[in-house]
Amino acid sequence: MKSICTMCARGGSKGVIGKNARELLGKPLLAWSIEQARQTGLFEAIAFSSDSDLLLETALQAGADLAVKRPDEMATDTAPKIPAIRHCLEQAIARTGITPDVFVDLDVTSPLRLPSDIAGAVELLNRSGARSVITGAPARRSPYFNLVEERADGSVGLSKSADPPIVRRQDAPRCFDMNASIYVWRVAPFLESPAVFYPDTQLFEMPEERSVDIDSDLDFTLVELLLRKRLALPETQS
Repeated sequence: MKSICTMCARGGSKGVIGKNARELLGKPLLAWSIEQARQTGLFEAIAFSSDSDLLLETALQAGADLAVKRPDEMATDTAPKIPAIRHCLEQAIARTGITPDVFVDLDVTSPLRLPSDIAGAVELLNRSGARSVITGAPARRSPYFNLVEERADGSVGLSKSADPPIVRRQDAPRCFDMNASIYVWRVAPFLESPAVFYPDTQLFEMPEERSVDIDSDLDFTLVELLLRKRLALPETQS
């Protein structure tokens, strides 16, 4: 089975300025994901997509095989990510001559995953026969029990209802927070109809401590603390 890894990161960031190249324990944030992909031994090529020349050069220095310049229209604040992932995949196929059966997209803002998480998500795709696999951690709130949403008139109610009503969290169906860490697709159905969710999409469960997605300075600090603990590094002095 042939597989390719893609990573897509814009140069701009509103939550944490310059976060994708920001140093995390001595190396750029994006380098953690590239190294994890390489450590799995699964991929014929690792392709990195960005609108930023600086990020593309940093990715190559960190071990990416291909630098894919993202079109400007796919790099705006409102642009969805799926078209950028598809563009990166198509460029990787064209430039390597490899037609993979499966590809994996890693979000560089989720560096706490392990190579074994990537391998596990790919194994789930193969074992289940599904078209795609996403990753997530057990949700802290249940839409059946204690997660509410606001209605158009300003009132609130449970996000999901059940008959009879669920009165204990333990009785609710298992729910997960997507952690934006690993996405696995079969290439043919993705290229035919690019989407995150299909009727047979599966979820590979990851623990909360490996599921932090960096979207703020607080997230960055938390990720650094968790990595220091994992690597048994001393804490910095304030």
